Amino acid sequence: MSSSSSSSSFSSSSSSPFASPAPTSPAPTSSTAASSPSPLASLGWDDSLTAELPDGLLPARVSRVDRGAAEVLAAAGHLRADYGARVRRAAAADPVALPCVGDWVGIRRLAEGRFELEALLPRRTAFVRGGVSRVSRGGLSGDSQGQVLAANVDVVFVAEPALHATDTADLGRIERLLALAWESGARPVVLVTKSDLIGESLGDLLDEVATAAPGVDVHPVCSVSGEGVDIVRGYLEGSRTAVILGASGAGKSTLVNALAGQEVMETQHVRAGDGRGRHTTVHRELIPLAGGGLVIDTPGIRRIGLYDMGEGVDMVFSDLEELAGRCRFGDCHHDTEPGCAVIAAIEDGTLPERRLESWKKLQREAAWMASRSDARLRKEMHNKWKIITKEMRKTGRNRP
Repeated sequence: MSSSSSSSSFSSSSSSPFASPAPTSPAPTSSTAASSPSPLASLGWDDSLTAELPDGLLPARVSRVDRGAAEVLAAAGHLRADYGARVRRAAAADPVALPCVGDWVGIRRLAEGRFELEALLPRRTAFVRGGVSRVSRGGLSGDSQGQVLAANVDVVFVAEPALHATDTADLGRIERLLALAWESGARPVVLVTKSDLIGESLGDLLDEVATAAPGVDVHPVCSVSGEGVDIVRGYLEGSRTAVILGASGAGKSTLVNALAGQEVMETQHVRAGDGRGRHTTVHRELIPLAGGGLVIDTPGIRRIGLYDMGEGVDMVFSDLEELAGRCRFGDCHHDTEPGCAVIAAIEDGTLPERRLESWKKLQREAAWMASRSDARLRKEMHNKWKIITKEMRKTGRNRP
């Protein structure tokens, strides 16, 4: 984003709403901000957040995070604030407490025009993925630490390109992102990007994606031609915030530019060999749009680990949950049991077998992640793997 040194205020109608602060302009106090309409209202600031702001601190919203510091949008403009001791201690104890893009924070003006980030305000929503370490035994992630990709978002756009060079939409990736989106507390929406590349097969693809996203809006989008961009913009009316998530090459930055009406994010063509992206975006960034609303652009996501799942997986597979309720046995594993409504749906073609396998996989991963932070569940999982390993060894010894 560009900045201007001619003014310490900003206007939501300008192409770059936030300007650099004038060095001599006085800093407003939190009491002043509370007694008059806040210039941060266009970023989503309201009275409930005012009540959470510690005395003596200035409100700001994190637009970008660097090591040990954050770029924030404040009433005085676009600032940089170093992490205070309290924030560093909290993040050392729990990485989820590390400030992230979209967070509301309290900052303090120090000497020589420097700022320090001293407080992280409670998050209304948070998109958190599990640790990104390599897969461990059983195909489950061994890292129980979470990483917050975006906070205080109202809408999660799951961007999946209609066509790569060798394949179509990755339904498993969509299901994983939707599970995390539902868990975040925000509203998930699937965007089938680059919709112009698939031709007459687009309708069939949208139907296929819809089966992987029950209860979720699915829209085709072509950022180059403008198809669907106004529909996407409609989700951002007022001061709503959205985050766009997806793999590299999904057209996230191109969509951000289309929403902004100008090039605010760099883009590149996908690789010719396999149609994959080149990680043009290397950091997450909060971008205020001139027409209202905010959007967070993100780098392409390679690994999508589940984290601290409650009902997220159940929401993604609500169709399967409903079928499972009709099974003859309450503890049905949907394998070979008689009277299994799920298997019957697969056999009559109303449920793709792929979806059942995806459901089981995400359930196993969610249970594993829960066991990493629960001693009792961890012991049960350990005993289960001991039994499995013993049976595998027995089978190996008895093999002719």
